[in-house]
Amino acid sequence: MPALVMTSTADVRRRTLAAVVLWAGLMGVGAPSLVSAQTRELPDFTELAEKWSPSVVNIRTLERGRASGVAEIDPSMEEFFRRFGIPLPNRPDPRRGPRGGDDEPQQRGVGSGFILSTDGFVLTNAHVVDGADEVLVTLTDKREFKARIVGADKRTDVAVVKIDASGLPAVKIGDVSRLKVGEWVMAIGSPFGLENTVTAGIVSAKQRDTGDFLPFIQTDVAINPGNSGGPLINMRGEVVGINSQIYSRSGGFMGISFSIPIDEAIRVADQLRTNGRVIRGRIGVTIAPVTKEVAESIGLGKPNGALVQGVEAGSPAEKAGVEAGDIIVKVDGKPVEKSGDLPRIIGATKPGSRTPLQLFRRGATRDVTVVVGEFEADRPTKRAQAEPGASSPPAKTALGLSVSDLTDAQKRELKVRNGVRVDAADGAAAKAGMREGDVILAIDNTEIADVKQFFAVAAKVEKARAVSVMVRRGEFVNYLVIRPGR
Repeated sequence: MPALVMTSTADVRRRTLAAVVLWAGLMGVGAPSLVSAQTRELPDFTELAEKWSPSVVNIRTLERGRASGVAEIDPSMEEFFRRFGIPLPNRPDPRRGPRGGDDEPQQRGVGSGFILSTDGFVLTNAHVVDGADEVLVTLTDKREFKARIVGADKRTDVAVVKIDASGLPAVKIGDVSRLKVGEWVMAIGSPFGLENTVTAGIVSAKQRDTGDFLPFIQTDVAINPGNSGGPLINMRGEVVGINSQIYSRSGGFMGISFSIPIDEAIRVADQLRTNGRVIRGRIGVTIAPVTKEVAESIGLGKPNGALVQGVEAGSPAEKAGVEAGDIIVKVDGKPVEKSGDLPRIIGATKPGSRTPLQLFRRGATRDVTVVVGEFEADRPTKRAQAEPGASSPPAKTALGLSVSDLTDAQKRELKVRNGVRVDAADGAAAKAGMREGDVILAIDNTEIADVKQFFAVAAKVEKARAVSVMVRRGEFVNYLVIRPGR
């Protein structure tokens, strides 16, 4: 029986490495690169967590005299909270004794934030402090401060609060333009009230368009209720985002999280600190995306720009000559790649600025100059109503449409010069989404004045190709594509 030979772990590693190098040489593979790939390690977040955790704060909000609704919580999670002595969301904190009268502050919510400057300015989410009567900020050294809300901007979900302290450990701000998809990032926050919790993952996507004024950073970092307002940190120890939203069907983390890019957040924070509010530009248009099918049918080519569905009466856009059905393709020379770019570009423009717009209208581009106004709440819209018995009799069909002329009153109500009313739609027109009450303004980039012109233009349409139709529905304008051969 052969004798047993004891081999150390180091010997095994050396022999394995020698075998790998020999195999690499025989196969013509670069041994150093192969060995490097074999020995590459996952990132270590320990130093980052140790260095930057003191810059992250826990934020509790209190409210007075309002009974808050009781949140439904999974029984297993409720037991977990009780075991660790964590107050349940929207319920009295047992650590603070029995509930007092209506004027006694009650805990409203828990969130996170991070120290923006050494003199006590803290950045967080607007929804963390929204509706709070008191805001309490707790540092990692357990010091607690009553904070003052400097300002909050709901549209970007950014807020700044101030505590009376100095010599605080402020974060380092990063450059979002250097952030790459696949890059490792780390989040620090207070999920479910558990302070100084560190989670990590990678950047899943950039420029994720989920909001009016912000393109978000998407990650797979575990973010849960209470993480809101905490920092997203890269491997260089720089804050690149504010953790703000999650995609969830259950209320908990499901692998998709969204963070506000820090450059956008700082721009908002600077205005909040200076003015207490954010000043944005506006031109007074309602917009929609341009689809590939529409772009091809009207001769635009690529599906870029923002389709103007409606122009507010008396707005800067109306004064500049912008019309419903126009496609805004450039603002001050900057291309509008998608419709969501327009409110961001205009919003960042100083009110009062004379700004050139490039429009695509009925097959050609034209330039106008708009004096940007200051953002205000959207005005209520009215749906145009037809006058009973005032329309001309329905005409015979073309393109699957029965149409009639607009009355003068309807034109005034709709604020249009020309067009025909759809009395019935079937066949290809119905499949395209056309319906009774729509107003056809143009066909194949040709403006339609009345029923006579409608039939003249429709007669020239080739049955084998798609036809673009500019349609007014209520207060909004859109393009529909009819395929007569279908």
